[in-house]
Amino acid sequence: MSSNDTPETAEPGRSTGSGGSARADESTASDARDEAPQFVLPLVVRIERTGPPSRTDALETAARAVLTILSDDRSLGGGEWAAAMRDWQDARIRKVVRRARGAEWRRASELPGITVTGDSAQVRVFPPVPLDGWPKELVKLQVSGTELDDPADLPEVSPEQALLWLNPELRMSTGKEMAQVGHGAQLLWWAMTDEDRKTWREAGFPLAVRAPHPDRWAELTTSGLPLVRDAGFTEIAPGSCTVVSDFPQRLG
Repeated sequence: MSSNDTPETAEPGRSTGSGGSARADESTASDARDEAPQFVLPLVVRIERTGPPSRTDALETAARAVLTILSDDRSLGGGEWAAAMRDWQDARIRKVVRRARGAEWRRASELPGITVTGDSAQVRVFPPVPLDGWPKELVKLQVSGTELDDPADLPEVSPEQALLWLNPELRMSTGKEMAQVGHGAQLLWWAMTDEDRKTWREAGFPLAVRAPHPDRWAELTTSGLPLVRDAGFTEIAPGSCTVVSDFPQRLG
């Protein structure tokens, strides 16, 4: 479920091609990011045997979890997670989603991190770790095969919500989708002004994940909005466009 993007927007303060920001090409060839030590942002979704979360709520909760750790004081300045966050963002922006239940979830919850709760979903996000240096409490958790469903129709999107548009023509596991919308949320965060980020954060990062009509998707990918391209390490072809991130129509 890991996913490495080559997005077409830049983090404020970064030039294109650095960090995990703007690469307009779809190449996975080696660049400066590949020379840096590689880190991954772990996310764990709680899926018990009974009462699993709904698919879209899990996706939206994962996106908010990424935004929560990006904006947490411990990730900024001289915070305890800041160095790991910088190292992660200076290399390829990788996210891996794993699943846990019961004692696995309890052990994972004891590690430093943040648990974000949706209507039915719980997702815990952890500070970045080396690609080959996962904590033992997380390394054995299942990666592949996470599939969730939406048991009911989705609610209308409000103007205060950002929209993460998921490619309607790609088939991905739910875990892969969670990583992709996490990328999309991160790109949107980078693209916002400081004032809009503050307002969005104070509101609790209202957002929605939806799949547009294929005709609308084609328009979105050429709209100039933040766009996630996948490096193709798992499930889908390199360069696939997975998520377009749209700003809230109204903040505050």
